Amino acid sequence: MLRSRFRKARSTALLAFLLAFAASAVHAQSEEPGLRKSTSRPSASSSASSPAANADIPPPAPPISPNAPRIAKQTRYQLIRDFEMLLVYARTAFPMGQKGLLLKDGVVTPNGEELRQALALWGPAVKPGDPAHISFVQIKDDHIHFEINGGPVRRKKWYQHIQVAGANGPGPTPDEPQANPHGSYVDVYFDKYVPEMTTPQLRALLLPVLDFKAHNKEQAYLDTVPPKAKEAIQAHRVLVGMNQEMVLHAMGKPPRKLRERDGETEYEEWIYGEPPADVDFVRIVGDEVVRVETMKMGGTKIVRTEKEIVVEPSDADKDKDKDKDKEAKKEPEERPANAPSLRRPGEDSSEVPNPENTSSPTPTPRRDLPQSPSPGGILSAL
Repeated sequence: MLRSRFRKARSTALLAFLLAFAASAVHAQSEEPGLRKSTSRPSASSSASSPAANADIPPPAPPISPNAPRIAKQTRYQLIRDFEMLLVYARTAFPMGQKGLLLKDGVVTPNGEELRQALALWGPAVKPGDPAHISFVQIKDDHIHFEINGGPVRRKKWYQHIQVAGANGPGPTPDEPQANPHGSYVDVYFDKYVPEMTTPQLRALLLPVLDFKAHNKEQAYLDTVPPKAKEAIQAHRVLVGMNQEMVLHAMGKPPRKLRERDGETEYEEWIYGEPPADVDFVRIVGDEVVRVETMKMGGTKIVRTEKEIVVEPSDADKDKDKDKDKEAKKEPEERPANAPSLRRPGEDSSEVPNPENTSSPTPTPRRDLPQSPSPGGILSAL
């Protein structure tokens, strides 16, 4: 009796579920044309004019007013929260160690020969296009301090500031902060004080050294090269006149390298590809591509030696050329009248023997000094 009632209730519930499912299917079919009509793809003009299409392109930040007041305390906290622990991309090279960068009115210092020497001595903390981690932000009176990749000094942990004192006096003094060989920094200076500003305005000030819009390393690097080089890199082509960094971004690391000498000129041959496919031989002298030879599949050889792109020389090269011009135009300094000399008083410079001559004249004995007798004179007197 109970079993039959249970079976009847179960069959009733199953029938009700099937009826509900059929009704929902019919309702979906009746609404399908309307759904298709409402979910149709908008036209190109409507998508271009929609705000969502331009959401990735923020409007340019207005410049900071010259009469802006001092930065408020709340703005300090807001800027530190927005920039600290942020991962961006570098637009210039940062030297390691205590020699960081200074940015004021869009001008980066050190530059030129001084920056080249710092990079050669300490090495780069980041190169153009490399990811840079803003690890610490400090707002001071007239500048904002940004530490990159940990900064030049390793900061202590909170527990390293604790000092325990016992019966025998205070415990050991904590060690001094250690230098961080992989970090650097940039200081953004202002005329009088740090003014009130927004996050987009501060990003615009940091644009010469940091890129906040790039989504990857390749995009960040392409924003720093000329348009013609950018187009060639995106097409994976090598142009005569490129530097090594451009070749690496265009073709990647070469599978093979050869070091050769043409007379007194040393060069490297970067080889891309293997037969029977096309093979490119890229010849690099110093840091510049001077020759590109391509061997086609059919045996055709194409050689390009004329410069196809002119890369603007760096500030270091410009300063080096200026120094050479200064040395060429530099006149010999005049010898002061009272310069120290090995000549005796009253002696003429013509009487002093020249060390370059093989034979030096016999010095003339002075008459005002007593002459010592020779050994032969002494024996004859005896």
